[in-house]
Amino acid sequence: MEKEKWLLEITPKNNLFDLNLKEVWEYKDLLFLFVKRDVITLYKQTILGPLWYLIQPLFTSIIFTLVFNNVAGIQTGGIPPFLFNLAGITTWNYFKDCLTQTADTFKKNEQIFGKVYFPRIIMPMSVVVSNLLKFGIQIFIFIIFYCYFLFAGFDVEPSKYVFLFPILVLFMGMLGLGLGMIISSMVTKYRDLTFLVTFGIQLLMYISLVVLPLSLFQEKGFEWAVRYNPMAYIIETGRFMLLNEGSVSLFGIIYTVVITLVTLLVGVLIFNKTEKSFIDTI
Repeated sequence: MEKEKWLLEITPKNNLFDLNLKEVWEYKDLLFLFVKRDVITLYKQTILGPLWYLIQPLFTSIIFTLVFNNVAGIQTGGIPPFLFNLAGITTWNYFKDCLTQTADTFKKNEQIFGKVYFPRIIMPMSVVVSNLLKFGIQIFIFIIFYCYFLFAGFDVEPSKYVFLFPILVLFMGMLGLGLGMIISSMVTKYRDLTFLVTFGIQLLMYISLVVLPLSLFQEKGFEWAVRYNPMAYIIETGRFMLLNEGSVSLFGIIYTVVITLVTLLVGVLIFNKTEKSFIDTI
């Protein structure tokens, strides 16, 4: 008897490290559909809509400039404090959004996951891609303010390595994706992590050199607080590329690349393991 042929055959994963990019590519239309959904629904039924993309980083930069630079007197070298803070916040926001929104994957989409099959990893990947669009808009706003300060006579110029900035963004997205998948898998059992992530990400920002320069930590003897934080190296390197301010550490770059790849690998492993049984525990 001839074996019946199926158009699509779903089999259990034998290898937990299996990312199966071929299958992800076959579902690319679904990926773009999720990206479109994330972008459209984020500010749906709001009065200002997409303007929140601009308002959040601009007002945060203004407040940080008033508090940290004008009141606390923190120096930013020869860079205008507002531009210094805007560069850090714009970069940090992409990582933060990738991490916090990916960390909610299983809990937020349990109804969809329980009814229809598709490669589950598409969901966190769509978060990273949709936030890339938001990041693109915010970096465009940064360029506008950069040009303003340049024509106003301030001594600002990008580093000759600025063309490597997209690679930095790629690693930032991979780090956020990896950490988010690890946390999303753990949230299926431990809901407390949802609150811990929200609280922890706020604290992490202050030791990621978003508003405080590395020179300040070195001057006060607190360099150890940022030494093993990969986001501190990413923010400092990004600011160096965009504004030619700060320093780049070879150890920091190698350390960040290794931590990012290991985190993403562990994230895929735990995510693949959890997707088999999460519907019974969530």
